[in-house]
Amino acid sequence: MDFLELSKQRYSVRDYAEQPVEREKIEQIIEAARFAPSAVNFQPWVFLVVREKENREKMQECYHREWFKTAPCYILLCADKSQSWKRKVDGKDFGDVDVAIATEHMCLEAVDLGLGTCWVCNFDPKKVRENFQLPENLEPIVILPLGYPNKANCNEIPKVRKPMTEIVRWEKL
Repeated sequence: MDFLELSKQRYSVRDYAEQPVEREKIEQIIEAARFAPSAVNFQPWVFLVVREKENREKMQECYHREWFKTAPCYILLCADKSQSWKRKVDGKDFGDVDVAIATEHMCLEAVDLGLGTCWVCNFDPKKVRENFQLPENLEPIVILPLGYPNKANCNEIPKVRKPMTEIVRWEKL
């Protein structure tokens, strides 16, 4: 699929079919993330795949939305702060940026495979840390629900985007 068309087809899925996601497709999605660029190529990420009922329930305790419970799979994307690059001038840690890039690679690969995702950042990181015994160096950045979109409840509303003239400046602000 053409990249721009793929980008236009990605949307935040908030209702998933009960159909489980095949392991091969999950691995392909993670492979796309593995090839994402990162600061100084440090690749400071860890991906936790959650598919078993008991662990999905633990993930659902971290983000209380009914639609979230419909996902048959979650991928928790963490930044490994012990491996992430820090900018020397001001100490900015790029682990969260690197994980964000990997997340979008996953989202786009999922669309290409007929799957849907939704970036979830408004979760309780302390609860995630407790429920999944994350070591101190891992910072949970994104929970990515993954599954087949429930087409019966899918409203394919056109994306509202700002016009180019509002977001682009040429040569000066």
